[in-house]
Amino acid sequence: MEVAAYIIGEKATVRQTAGKFGISKSTVHKDVTERLRQINPSLAREARKILDVNKQERHIRGGMATKEKYLHQQKSHSEK
Repeated sequence: MEVAAYIIGEKATVRQTAGKFGISKSTVHKDVTERLRQINPSLAREARKILDVNKQERHIRGGMATKEKYLHQQKSHSEK
């Protein structure tokens, strides 16, 4: 329940949550999608909504990270 509260409160990704609690991404996912659903279904649904949004947006974040990487590399090469 603490993991789900963190996800909801911070709008955190699975990776961020796993790092915060020192557990694997698989455990975060299983806790929210399976275990929590049996304990507190409404909390599980709320956390799942956040994780679904993050999953839909991850390709955008990945593209932005790649763009930043190459911009940084270009800047480094132009300074030499």
